[in-house]
Amino acid sequence: MWQKQDSSLYRSFVFRDFSEAFAFMLRVALLAEAHNHHPTWTNSWNKVEIWLATHDAGDTVTEKDRKLARAIDQLL
Repeated sequence: MWQKQDSSLYRSFVFRDFSEAFAFMLRVALLAEAHNHHPTWTNSWNKVEIWLATHDAGDTVTEKDRKLARAIDQLL
C-alpha cells in the first residue's frame, strides 16, 4: 500500500529474487515513460522501493503521482 512519506508517495515491493525485482522495474520504467512521469527508486536484490512526487509542482504529491501509483499497482 502506498504511504505519504515526507512530500512523496512511497511503497516498498518485495519479490522472490533479483530477477523478479528487475523485471518489475523494467515494467515500471516502461509505464513511467508512457506517463511521462518518472519515479525515484532503489533496488537491493529482491526489494524495490519507489517514491513518487511531482518535481515541477514543488516536489509534492499531485494527481499525476496518484495515477502512476495506481498504474504501478495494476502491474502486480
